[in-house]
Amino acid sequence: MLTLYGTAGCHLCEEAQDLLEALSLPAHHVDVAGDEDLLERYGVRIPVIRRTDGAELGWPFTAADLLSFAPPRV
Repeated sequence: MLTLYGTAGCHLCEEAQDLLEALSLPAHHVDVAGDEDLLERYGVRIPVIRRTDGAELGWPFTAADLLSFAPPRV
């Protein structure tokens, strides 16, 4: 499972979400604006995709980047 860190009203975050949906990659969404620590960590870097192993992929990324980054599908 992937986690998409972003916030409401972020057009880049919407683009990242659109890519995830187009590739049928499920992702848990976390709004960084609701958490001071996350806002400090990701606020200027969003959108960021994170794998369960802790690896992160920051914007800009392409569909090919996401497919390479995503865990293998079962």
